[in-house]
Amino acid sequence: MNVHRADIVIGGVRVGLRTSSASFLGLVEERYAGYLAAPDRADFEFDVDLAPPAEGAPDDDVRVYRSEGEWRIERGDFRASLDPVARRGRIRQSENPYSIDTVLRIVHTLALAAEGGLLLHAASAIVDGRANLFAGVSGAGKTTLSRLAPPGARLLSDEISYVRRTPGGYDAHGTPFAGELARPGENVAAPLAAIYLLDKGPVHRIEDVEPAAAARAILANVLFFAEDAALVRSVFTAALDLVEAVPVRRLTFAPEASVWAVIAAQGSAR
Repeated sequence: MNVHRADIVIGGVRVGLRTSSASFLGLVEERYAGYLAAPDRADFEFDVDLAPPAEGAPDDDVRVYRSEGEWRIERGDFRASLDPVARRGRIRQSENPYSIDTVLRIVHTLALAAEGGLLLHAASAIVDGRANLFAGVSGAGKTTLSRLAPPGARLLSDEISYVRRTPGGYDAHGTPFAGELARPGENVAAPLAAIYLLDKGPVHRIEDVEPAAAARAILANVLFFAEDAALVRSVFTAALDLVEAVPVRRLTFAPEASVWAVIAAQGSAR
């Protein structure tokens, strides 16, 4: 039996997927085209077993919990397990790219939690070599702001942003996890300059956010699913550390491209 493999690298973390299905491999390679790398030693490896579509739906709640020393990741449309020591696991799903998308997000939240990073509901973009992150719930304006980005801006995501801690601060990385724009972010990274909490309004306005409110807002936008008290504490600490190191501001904006000039002026004034 031939075994096919795809290595997907997001935020510098490599996940290897092994499958006997060439057609499934093709779906994966199309979905993650900008994030593929030549096979090498992976940070996490999964064997993917294909099965008929399950009765459950992709919009069912996902569960992430430990059982018999392994992580179990379950939703109506897939089942996965991961040995946290060997960093090897198995996924059982139908031949679609959506289930694997959820598994990848969860694996990255587990990896980031261990090192003080976060996966956030946020758009992000690089302008002039610095990344800005724009956090908010659905409808807050993440995709609108992304569409209005100026020429030369490098969009990292319009929906799910990847923040990784570095010795000198934090970097924002591109992700393939798209929102309404339906296109992946660029697979690049830059130092994180500021975080903006989004509101819509008749005029552009930027206001500072005090640390406690900033931390609450960041935590409200964190993607994290694991039922694990120690990792939950790690995520809480990561949010506190992030708002202490990176300015958090509230951005009220009208849907006009001129908002980016206001953001640029704020960055120049720091």
